[in-house]
Amino acid sequence: MITSAEAVEAMAEVVSWEEVPESLEHKRIDYLAERKRSLRARYAYGIIFLITNLWAWFVRDYAQRVLPELHYMKSCGSGGNDCFHTLGVLRVSLGSFIFFFLMFLTTSKTRKLCEARNAWHSGWWGLKFFILLISMVVPLFVPSYSLQLYGEFARIGAGIFLLLQLISVIQFINWWNKYWMPDEQKKQSCSLGLFMSTLFYIASMSGIAFMYSSHAMKSPCILNIFFITWTTILLIVMMVISLHSKVNRGLLSSGIMASYIVFLCWSAIRSEPANEECNRQKQGNGNGDWSTILGFLIAICSIVMATFSTGIDSQSFQFQKDEVKEDDDIPYKYGFFHLTFSLGAMYFAMLFISWNLNNSAKKWSIDVGWTSTWVKIVNEWFAASIFLWTLISPVLRQSEVMDHEEPVQEIDNSAVP
Repeated sequence: MITSAEAVEAMAEVVSWEEVPESLEHKRIDYLAERKRSLRARYAYGIIFLITNLWAWFVRDYAQRVLPELHYMKSCGSGGNDCFHTLGVLRVSLGSFIFFFLMFLTTSKTRKLCEARNAWHSGWWGLKFFILLISMVVPLFVPSYSLQLYGEFARIGAGIFLLLQLISVIQFINWWNKYWMPDEQKKQSCSLGLFMSTLFYIASMSGIAFMYSSHAMKSPCILNIFFITWTTILLIVMMVISLHSKVNRGLLSSGIMASYIVFLCWSAIRSEPANEECNRQKQGNGNGDWSTILGFLIAICSIVMATFSTGIDSQSFQFQKDEVKEDDDIPYKYGFFHLTFSLGAMYFAMLFISWNLNNSAKKWSIDVGWTSTWVKIVNEWFAASIFLWTLISPVLRQSEVMDHEEPVQEIDNSAVP
């Protein structure tokens, strides 16, 4: 016979088994809500980053006229000049860097949605707004010589940011190439990939022709001719290697990369100081016409978007990409996200001061000067080199494996009587 105690235990087991699926479903709903909060938080941080950089532009161009009371601060020097123009940009950049680096330190080890650090990343906006204000005020009391040291440090941080952005771009190009690669189940992708390859190469060659006609028609423009010609050579080399029988990567990835390096070359030439011989763009008149203002705002928004996309692309920088995702895993790496924004703050500072710690940039200008030109050109060459290495390295590794296997086969054959 079944005793009353055994019956109670059996009923308890039945109830517990019925409650388990319900509790799991509630957990999944909670995790989904936390995931959505985390994804929405990205845009809030992006807006904060945009606002701080617009503030840096305002401090550089207009703050001396609007905020004359800063000359009372000892750290701002005589007339408050050390809090405007180049040093003013560095102060705002330092404040933005402090905020995002603090967020990096407090969220870098977050793994699960149920952790307190996840709640800190996705919420507590009142406290974070207060921390942001403190971060912006503290650099006002930093002496000028310390800001110069930060400027040198920011150059290194900006270079690291460019490298991270470059890796992210190359990973995106590889993903795009795989998405449109010919497949047995998706035969239509072959024609689409071919069409896009043709489109990108036409755009690249049109860009080359435009740069030759606009910036390299006169004999004194030897440097521009060299930049454009070398870009053309890199374009051809990437195309030839992509079509090589041992590489066999097709034209899509090389076409996208060709368009990217042509854009970098054009951007580098546009960053040259304006003159009548080799650069048709006119110097700003102090206030800037509508095209200058529109180009300036588009440049700021595009760089913010590039920083945002690099920050959420943590998958490109993981050595183990086959990890199993669970329901309570965070949707992206918070530490890497905030670290990218802290480096992006340094990069923005370099753009606003044209990588020059001594001279202030002109109003409504961004990233103009010979230093900016060479930074972009080196970035272009580095991008092409890394892309070519991604094409060649699998072939080299395969040849090394074959070289190691051949001696083993010879030994095995000699052992046979």
